[in-house]
Order: sequence, then structure tokens, then C-alpha cells
Amino acid sequence: MTKHNKKRNVGIVYELLLKYISNNLIEGNKIEAKKATKIIEQNFKKGTELYKEFRLFNALATSKVSNTHTVASILSEAKNAARRFNLAKLDKEKSNLIKDINYKLNKNFFYESLPNYRDLGTIQLALNEWRKTEPDIKNLVNFEGVIAENMLKKSENIIKENIDLSHSDRLVLKIMTEKFNQKYNEGLTKDQKTIIENYVFYKGKNDQKLVEFLNRKKLETVKAINIFEDKTSNKYLLKKIDDVRHKINEVSSNSIDDKSIVKFLTLTKLIDELKKGE
Repeated sequence: MTKHNKKRNVGIVYELLLKYISNNLIEGNKIEAKKATKIIEQNFKKGTELYKEFRLFNALATSKVSNTHTVASILSEAKNAARRFNLAKLDKEKSNLIKDINYKLNKNFFYESLPNYRDLGTIQLALNEWRKTEPDIKNLVNFEGVIAENMLKKSENIIKENIDLSHSDRLVLKIMTEKFNQKYNEGLTKDQKTIIENYVFYKGKNDQKLVEFLNRKKLETVKAINIFEDKTSNKYLLKKIDDVRHKINEVSSNSIDDKSIVKFLTLTKLIDELKKGE
């Protein structure tokens, strides 16, 4: 892939900030988590060019479509939108964001890995190319092809897997301890990212909306537990179901802090694990 400056890639920087927040919440480092949260609040405000580019970037990164005609329409709209930005202002806002991160966060921040780094890099390269007076057609074809392929791929059904005994043992252990081990620090799921985003943007601003969102997550988990209980023949896990259900009900969504968010991240992981076994 053609090289680009990842520090000026709004998608990569935002993902790294979410990962930084999540990892520090899991480790109980509230100060560092709050620093990164503050950086998001200050730099990704509505109305800024940075916020606008992030929304455009996110649409290209997460859209799920089932046909090439829709893909072509999305790319055409994105291309027009990319050209309407105030590039001087956007460049300045990105510089301020980088300066903020370098000054306030861990010096290794930009060295963290992301599983979708190449895809995010391709989107930024496409945005850069669309804004050129004389874009490189060959590069555009390659970039747009990758983006289109990813959109179509996301719409495919996920192949579900069976849960064996050892998997069930690990599942119960994760719920009973309510912690994330190193395996889950390597990359957040889409739902976990959504939880972090809601926490970042609604905590202290719209607490009621945050509570409603987290209550829905609890209900989803209880439903997943009930469905799994009906389907599983694993005697070891069946003995633990009531304990797991009790721990889910104990998670409070009325008083939201860093510790409770870590628990909700764990619940979300449970939902994903159980769905794999349906």
C-alpha cells in the first residue's frame, strides 16, 4: 500500500484513542483514560472540519452494502463531500490534535497496532487522492476497489462456530472475573467501540441516553444467556448459568463510572461469544 502519514489519518487516530481509553479503563488507570477522553471531546467537536472528516471516514469504513450500484453511489457522494472541506482549517486541526496527543499521552501512543490498519490507511489515501486537482487514476482505482470490496464483504453473513467444552470454560471464567485478558486487548469489537463512544460523548452531557443504551446491552446479554441455556448440553456450563445471570443483573447502569464501563465491555464480549455458539 502507498505510504501515508498515520498521524494525520483521522480514522487511525480515533481508533487509537478508543483503544487507549479502553486499555486504561481495564487496567484501572482513570487519569490516563480521562486524558484521552478529554482529547476526543476537545478535538472532535461538532462543526469542526476534523469531526466532519471523521464522519465521512467512518461512513466509508463501516457501511455494509449488498450491491455494486450502491457502492458506486456512496463513493461518488464521498468524493464530492471530500472536496468541500476547508483543507487549511482541517490541516491545522489535525496538527493541534497531534500536538495534544504528543503532549498529554504516552509517548508510545502512535506505535500501537490496529488489526484494520491497512483498510483505514486506504480510506485516507482515497480522500487525499480525491482532493487533488490531477489525481492518479491508477491509485484511485486501487483505493476505491479496496473500499468497495470491504463494504460488500461486511454485508456477508458471518459463519457461526460451535462452542466446545474448553471454550465454555474460558467463557465462564471471563464472566466470573469480569476482566479482559491480553487476548481482548489486541482489538475491540464493533460493539465495544460503540460502548466507549457512547461513554465518551454522553457521560455528563446526556446521562439518560447513556443509561438507556447500557440497559439495552444488559437485556441483550440476558436474552443471549437464556437462548444459550436452552440450546447447550454442556453440564458444566449449565451449573454456572444462574451465577452468570446474577452477575449480569448486578451490573448497574444507574451510576456510570470507569469500573461499570469495563463490566459492560465484558458483557458485550459475552454476547459475541454466545452468538458464535448459536
